[in-house]
Amino acid sequence: MQVHGAIEDLPAGSRLAVTVGVFDGLHRGHLRLLDRLVRAAARWGAEATVVTFEPHPDAVLRGAAPPLLCDPAERLARLEQAGVQHAVLQRFDAAFAAQTPEAFVDRLRLGRALAGLVMSPDSAIGRGRAGTPDRLRDLGRERGFRVEVVRPVERAGALVSASRIRAALAAGRLPEARRMLGRDPAVTGRVVRGDARGRLLGYPTANLAFDAPVALPADGIYTVQVTWGGPDALRPARTAGGVASLGVRPTFEPGERTLEVHLFDVDDDLYGERLRVGFLRRQRSERRFASAAALVAQMDRDVARARRILEGRRSWRDSARPDDTAGPARSRG
Repeated sequence: MQVHGAIEDLPAGSRLAVTVGVFDGLHRGHLRLLDRLVRAAARWGAEATVVTFEPHPDAVLRGAAPPLLCDPAERLARLEQAGVQHAVLQRFDAAFAAQTPEAFVDRLRLGRALAGLVMSPDSAIGRGRAGTPDRLRDLGRERGFRVEVVRPVERAGALVSASRIRAALAAGRLPEARRMLGRDPAVTGRVVRGDARGRLLGYPTANLAFDAPVALPADGIYTVQVTWGGPDALRPARTAGGVASLGVRPTFEPGERTLEVHLFDVDDDLYGERLRVGFLRRQRSERRFASAAALVAQMDRDVARARRILEGRRSWRDSARPDDTAGPARSRG
């Protein structure tokens, strides 16, 4: 996949099938849209192209961006995995927001052929959200491109959306967030030095800092799967299970909200490393203990339970894995 810093950087003379959006989280709704984009591009003899934005449009239009559901580098990796051939990280500012739908389309077409746009029913392009699918269909008839509208994905009677996923996470409804994402919720942060209290208690932890606000689940103790290294988030060099504490550590002097992770069977120096922490299960809420000894006793139980959860997940995946000696699976259509 080629990554471009602006629409104008797309290859001259190319023929494009385009979808536009933030794509934070790359949830099930996004994946359906991208699948249809790739299929449409193949039908139209075009290259599947995503135009997304830096910074988040809400940072410009509303003064603050929502916490991220997906690390920006992981977002690119998932776009490539979906079959996207070009990703444009278009700078979003007041001037870009003020464009008419016609001006935006003409930027795509300058020196290139626009085969078509793939949109969701509620998406809109241009100033005042004027570029609805109906408006763009009319424009397509004038300028010679198609518009394909993709039915959204629903879960539990409502549309899958980034805002719904953030709300589910904040409320501690991890399974609900997982169903909408299609994978375990995760955050990526850099390991920084903490107060080393975990090491003194016999449970050394990696303390994570984030480059931008991220969508964290409710405070508590979690079984986690952690990956790091490798070419990208989807091809890590290292993987380890662990248990994470998210909150203000009320047993001691409460402080800032912190995510710290104890990794199983890992004794590496991880300072400065970027870890991706996938939340598998919320084991319990955060609470204050009467003493450090009482906290350590509970940590022993937390670790034992996390290991059982991880082992159960591995066993389930092994049993669900198809027999390597079987022939290729056939679709019944």
